[in-house]
Amino acid sequence: MNAAAPLAERVRPNTLDELAGQRHLVGKGSILRTAIESGKIPSLLLWGPPGTGKTTLAHIIAHALNLPFFTLSAVSSGVKEVREAISQAEHLNGAILFIDEIHRFNKGQQDALLGAVEKGIITLIGATTENPSFEVNSALLSRCQVYILKALEKEDLNQLLASAMARDAWLMARKIEVKETEALLTISGGDARKLLNLFELVVQTLGGTNNTSPSVVITDGVVMEIAQQRVALYDKKGDQHYYVISAFIKSMRGSDPNAAVYWLARMIEGGEDVKFIARRMVIFASEDIGNANANALLLANTTFDAVNKIGYPESGIILAQCATYLASSHKSNASYLAINEALDIVRKEGDLPVPLPIRNAHTSLMKSLDYGKGYDYAHNHEQSFTLQEFLPDKIKGTAFYRPGKTPREEELRHFLKIRWKDKYGY
Repeated sequence: MNAAAPLAERVRPNTLDELAGQRHLVGKGSILRTAIESGKIPSLLLWGPPGTGKTTLAHIIAHALNLPFFTLSAVSSGVKEVREAISQAEHLNGAILFIDEIHRFNKGQQDALLGAVEKGIITLIGATTENPSFEVNSALLSRCQVYILKALEKEDLNQLLASAMARDAWLMARKIEVKETEALLTISGGDARKLLNLFELVVQTLGGTNNTSPSVVITDGVVMEIAQQRVALYDKKGDQHYYVISAFIKSMRGSDPNAAVYWLARMIEGGEDVKFIARRMVIFASEDIGNANANALLLANTTFDAVNKIGYPESGIILAQCATYLASSHKSNASYLAINEALDIVRKEGDLPVPLPIRNAHTSLMKSLDYGKGYDYAHNHEQSFTLQEFLPDKIKGTAFYRPGKTPREEELRHFLKIRWKDKYGY
């Protein structure tokens, strides 16, 4: 094992008995353990929270079955890499293809796996933190057995720490006294990888790197202090998720494409869901740009469609193109303000009656009640316009939409002013 590798990698279990937790899957007599011990497993999906042993379990299975092991990350791999792995596996007598974060593969990328799985060229092991029922297409899902990994219990995590101190040469060379573990367990959030790497960071900070360093005493207070100073994480389900997307949106709103690209890179590097980023840009294009540049919404919507087809890593390029365009566009929240004002009126006034002239009279009774009477068909007039009232009597003449001062909106203002004169104050 490479001594420079992170602690979590150096002490990665090699057998089912060494795996922390997951007794329901790998305990004596369990379904998965029985399949592994029989020497034959189906293609499978491992679904569970981060740091629960999905990657480790895949390695253990490959070792137990003595099969070649190919590994890909859906964040950085595409159809090309999938086909290359399958091509190599075709020349072997069985192989395991492990795909981390398989839920990030789009339909086309997932479909590229079907033939090889069906023919037995590869045994697929996919790891996902998302519900496979929603994130894995039905064709691939039907060819895989789903196994659910549970979050590690406090007992499992403490056992993991003890095992690491007993197995890792670097830790064994130090005098480590663990007085308290609450902070370690809380900050790691039940993620075994995060726990071990944080533990290593604390030991490094307290005891240096040489073998003659003084004793290391680990307490909750010490862990909290070091973690606050040294650990910077992007947690797509935690506070950083909200802080960074907020910074991204505000950078685009502030017309700073450089900052927008930086925060976008932070999200991509942190493994943020490509659809989440694209979805927020579609909303931004309407809320913050609107009619100041109608093409912004078209591009954002096209971006959402494109990244669903392409997936990572190439989607990063598409997201960057859209983000820089949105940041560099004229801004207007006039449409956003208009719908909010209209919603306030609706909630305040309730269901005001539709004026009779613009009601649809599709029965003789309705016609007898003057539904549609007095409606003036706009296309019968020059420039397809004639002055008439479309709002309920109680709020007639109310202006909800007020175009901003951007060039495109000034055109809209001029158009509306010519037609509506002074009615709405354009």
